[in-house]
Amino acid sequence: MAAHNILTSKNNVVCGRQIALAAAFLLPAAKLLEAPSLLAKYTAGDLLLPALLHFVLQAALLFALLYAASRSEKTLFERLHLRFGKWSAVFYAFYALYFLFAVILPLLDLEKFTYAAFFDTSPTVFSFAFFFLFSSFLCTKGLKTLGRAADLCVFLYLIPFLTLIGMAFSAADFSHLLPLFGETFGNTMYAFKYTMPHFSDAILLLPLIGNLKYEKGDSVKILSGYGAGALGTLLFLATFYSVYSAIAPREHYAFLKIAEYFPALDIIGRFDLLFIYMLTIVLLIYTAMPLQYVTDFTCQAIGIRRRVIVSALLNFALAILLLFFNKYYNAFYALISGKLSIVFWLVADMVPLFLLLLPKFDTKKEKADA
Repeated sequence: MAAHNILTSKNNVVCGRQIALAAAFLLPAAKLLEAPSLLAKYTAGDLLLPALLHFVLQAALLFALLYAASRSEKTLFERLHLRFGKWSAVFYAFYALYFLFAVILPLLDLEKFTYAAFFDTSPTVFSFAFFFLFSSFLCTKGLKTLGRAADLCVFLYLIPFLTLIGMAFSAADFSHLLPLFGETFGNTMYAFKYTMPHFSDAILLLPLIGNLKYEKGDSVKILSGYGAGALGTLLFLATFYSVYSAIAPREHYAFLKIAEYFPALDIIGRFDLLFIYMLTIVLLIYTAMPLQYVTDFTCQAIGIRRRVIVSALLNFALAILLLFFNKYYNAFYALISGKLSIVFWLVADMVPLFLLLLPKFDTKKEKADA
């Protein structure tokens, strides 16, 4: 029972409002980086369609998880432990491995983006080490820290997002999105499949929902938050393609470039970088999120409380491995987004649905049985 308390302690409890804010202002950050150019590459002006399909699928999965959480006074993770006992460690170990796998692409994207955006000269091989220092600290904290970070991201995300979109409007021609449904169904589905790693959102909220003491109205809050984030992302995608049109597939790191044709930049200078820095902070938190899950789930699986040790070993190992991964960036990207995309379909989307089958373990029923 002691191991079970690791994830259900007060340090891992978040409220529905914080999960809603994470869905609205934290999860969309990664979709403003590489996903726009990838969607434009395969579907041109129809890039909104595969993105919309992703959002509909993830919203349905999120609804299922919230429904499972709403069926009992106990959290999902409490019920998981009551149902499977020590065997629940298998679930935590399984998803610790999944999040370790899923963080590879965000790490590679963040590293490449950092080098392109913030270094005028060639960076050293250790220039990205600051991220692992930040991640090591975050991983020693409970999931409650992510809830507080979500509160902070309201300002760090919303202000620069709206400003950059407003600046991009002066160069946007939305007729580039026409004709609607101009691409084949095959291209749309291929873009949907190839960009799945960028849109697997429900699984990123599962550890938070798993510790949620569900209250009336939480589902509405969280689904509304996710819907707001989805609409904002669709607006960004439409604006991005309206600015760049046929050359959009070559314009990587979309939020770095979306406002670069704003007329005042030629006179005042690149003041848009201030807003890019703010979005980068959100991206740092987003990328560190799976690593915090890996740390917590590993501690839960092996029954220890010393997050510091697990965090240090995890981040040191990834820092070393990233030196190898970045040399084969294109190969890893093609492998994970191509042949291994089924991992996201099965492990991130389908397997969590088994939580719907967990017994309620209602307090009233337990007292009656006693």
